[in-house]
Amino acid sequence: MNVYTTQPFQIVYSLFEHEYLGYLFESFVIQVNGKGQLTLQHQNISAKNAKEFASRLDEKDFKLIPLIDQIQQDAVLKKFSVKKLTPVDFFLKVYDPEKGDKGLQEEIHHYIQVRMSKILDLLKGKTTFIMGKDGEPTWKRITMAPEKATVLFHFMRNESNTHYFPTIKYAGQKLEFQYRHATLVGYEPAWLLLNDTIYGFDKPIDGKKLQPFLNKKFIVIPRSVEDNYYSKFVVPLVESFDVYAKGFDIRSQKYKPNPYLTFSELRAADALTLPALNGNNSEARQDRQVSADKILFNLSFLYGDHMVETQELKRVSVSMEKTADSYVFHRLIRDVNHEKEFIKELSKRALEVKNGKAVLEKSSAFSWLNSHLQELEQLGFIVRQSEKSAKNYFIGEISVSVGITENNDWFDIYGKVQFGEFSIPFIKLKSHILTKNNEFVLPNGQIAIIPEEWFTQYIELFAFSEGDQLLTLKKHHMALVNDLQNGSLATVTMSRKLEKLREFEVIEDKPLPAGFRGELRPYQKAGYNWLHFVKDYKFGGCLADDMGLGKTVQALAMLQHRKEHGADSATLLVMPTSLIYNWQNEAQKFTPNLRVLSYTGTYRDKDVEQFKNYDVVLTSYGIVRLDAGILKNYYFDYIILDESQAIKNPDSNTSRSVRSLKSRYRLILTGTPVENSTMDLWSQMSFINPGLLGNQHFFRNEFLKPIEKEKDEQKIRKLHALIKPFILRRHKSQVATELPEKVENISFCKMTEEQEHAYEETKSYYRNKILTNLEEHGPGNTQFMLLQGLTKLRQIANHPLMTDEGYEGESGKLKEVLRMTKSVVCKGHKVLIFSQFVKHLEIIKHALDEREITYAYLDGNTKNRQQQVERFQTDAAIQVFLISLKAGGVGLNLTAADYVFILDPWWNPAVEAQAVDRAHRIGQKNQVFAYKFISKDTVEEKILALQGRKIQLVTDLISTDETVMKSLTKEDIDNLLS
Repeated sequence: MNVYTTQPFQIVYSLFEHEYLGYLFESFVIQVNGKGQLTLQHQNISAKNAKEFASRLDEKDFKLIPLIDQIQQDAVLKKFSVKKLTPVDFFLKVYDPEKGDKGLQEEIHHYIQVRMSKILDLLKGKTTFIMGKDGEPTWKRITMAPEKATVLFHFMRNESNTHYFPTIKYAGQKLEFQYRHATLVGYEPAWLLLNDTIYGFDKPIDGKKLQPFLNKKFIVIPRSVEDNYYSKFVVPLVESFDVYAKGFDIRSQKYKPNPYLTFSELRAADALTLPALNGNNSEARQDRQVSADKILFNLSFLYGDHMVETQELKRVSVSMEKTADSYVFHRLIRDVNHEKEFIKELSKRALEVKNGKAVLEKSSAFSWLNSHLQELEQLGFIVRQSEKSAKNYFIGEISVSVGITENNDWFDIYGKVQFGEFSIPFIKLKSHILTKNNEFVLPNGQIAIIPEEWFTQYIELFAFSEGDQLLTLKKHHMALVNDLQNGSLATVTMSRKLEKLREFEVIEDKPLPAGFRGELRPYQKAGYNWLHFVKDYKFGGCLADDMGLGKTVQALAMLQHRKEHGADSATLLVMPTSLIYNWQNEAQKFTPNLRVLSYTGTYRDKDVEQFKNYDVVLTSYGIVRLDAGILKNYYFDYIILDESQAIKNPDSNTSRSVRSLKSRYRLILTGTPVENSTMDLWSQMSFINPGLLGNQHFFRNEFLKPIEKEKDEQKIRKLHALIKPFILRRHKSQVATELPEKVENISFCKMTEEQEHAYEETKSYYRNKILTNLEEHGPGNTQFMLLQGLTKLRQIANHPLMTDEGYEGESGKLKEVLRMTKSVVCKGHKVLIFSQFVKHLEIIKHALDEREITYAYLDGNTKNRQQQVERFQTDAAIQVFLISLKAGGVGLNLTAADYVFILDPWWNPAVEAQAVDRAHRIGQKNQVFAYKFISKDTVEEKILALQGRKIQLVTDLISTDETVMKSLTKEDIDNLLS
């Protein structure tokens, strides 16, 4: 029967007994008549419809209603029934006297009792009834006692047994509840219904402790079980409730608490309590797995002669003493506030104690003890190792002092570590620090825990030093020595000369050698001075300037200086095969007095004795790999690696071969010292300064993993400090004011053997044909044939695929173009790649696709011309623009690029200049580097030479291929095809 909200109504709470679930409440709204009386018109109220009756509900009602919903039969069924069972089937199955699920019964009971306790607490001042058997919610009015009742437990011990019973008082008067039809309507804690009033208790008490006495005067405890019963039942009762005893003593005692902090290894059994410690089950499981590396702290308090654990901050702790004829219960009144103050003191020092326990990593635990032991003892703490601990640990003062003294070519390292009374040589820690073993056994057998910070502070020192009895460190570790001194981790003594070196900034200006032809730009002169600096201190160096800044000329200036100052052996220059000719040309141009040997080719003379007749030996990484056994018999003045990233893989045969060679000095040249991984750096740095970064295993664990996986800023800083003195790196932007607007370079490329063969065949064919025709008919009839032949030769010089679709070999020029493209792209630059041949651009496209390098593309057939330009100009991911010379020679503004590659030269330099000017024009903020790729020993080289001889003619007159052909003499043609 619905209740009308337009008429007066009232909410009531009705108590009823469920056959299986015990006493429950249900909530109703009752219609009220004109006299203010409750009528029989009522309906259930739940969280679903409570808002309809909100006008008569208060804050308590809105808390009570959802709680009451949760204990109704349907809600319980929904929560605990796995299968869709009817209420009858579910309860008959779960509560079957023989086959019932006891565990589930207890779970449901606890679920109900927790909510009933909350409901009963909120019902004070509410209208409550007992429900009639017919479901009438207002059958009998009951009230909630406004005050709490108290319980006193009585124990009467006599010669044969002990009588035990409780008495209850309310408002100072004894409540007679036994044999009075009293009922427990709540058990966790107890709530008692007596004479239409529900009573709660001032101290929460388990209803099971009162249940037996509703219809029983007392319980008899026989002497035979007295001892066990007293310790398990009476002790906790005395701790929590008022107890009157006759026949044994209960003595209350008060003392000042003395804190005891004990520690031991965390065992698996201890770890089971960690969920309570951490409040996080997954953390607890993890802690159980690694318990061996943790230390468990236990905080307890000594009151007089009684040690009290602090799992719970109970105000009373009780211990039982058995006397000759009776028992004494020592009822210790704890000073909980004072205990909390001690816990706060630990918390101030970053030890968070929960339930009397705290867990720290072993190294952190002993570091904490070493730091705070003295303070804690002053505060009154007694700190001891637990008897449960499997090891005897040292706790006390720990200190370390390290000294570093300069010797001839190295540093001597000495020092001592103080563990209390024991003085230990610093070197004894070496294996512990390197293996990260923090347990050090002292002479008395105690185990000292090495502080965690020492592993960070001294691991590089031990990893880079040499010796088992006396530690020594190479002078190229000067940056590490500085770090240790600056961090007050070592006392350093060194000479005045070395003091000047400390910042690696005092670099003396050196005059250029007399035999050097040309000039060095200011930054190149600074680089030349720096090469002297690292040489003078017997360090290896890495010249890592951007591509195009002249690493080659700086190195050549140094080699000329070595020649003029009595170098008694040759320098070995190792490089990719494609760079051999470039070095030869640069040496001829800037250092013509240097005697240069090209140690290359299948038929090279493998006698190292010949090297004494030369100043510089040029060779490739491939030759070094093949001839390492021969080359290591010669002691070179310098070994210089160009494009040294070729040895980035330390385990490769190339890297091993290069490291096996012997020289007085070492130098590497590279624009990209790190291409793929931080390990690239280890390999190259270890070549120029062996031992600088430790061994591979150490470097991988201490630098590579923390830097690449964890982005560890401190490790990055440390690595940078170690390598900084030995790397000189200038970016284009740093030296912009010293550069001309355009820097033009020629890159000579060696053809592959297959390419040479294809070239020679074609050249012979056209040479014979053209010269014969020239003899018979004169130059007028050979122009077309000459143009056709030269075009084919130029194409083969690029890539034989352009003339022969069945060609399966490689191209030397393609290799070099891809190498330099990769180098430019790796450093974030943008490059324009021009070719006169669309077919050549197609080959480049295919190679870039294979290497997953994105690009824009433009030739005469491109429809979306402007879109391609905008993509390249605005999209940072597109760093390469492939352009046919005719389609892109004019009308484009490509200022995003600062590198221009011209893949195939032709007569008119003006056309090439226009291509370069696509990047080098108004709006360009960077210097532009232009590279012209020339295949060595081909018509391209001859065209370049012809351009040089007839530059004015070419610039002023030549605009078409036909004009070129007409201007060529027989001598020119003969030279082109020779």
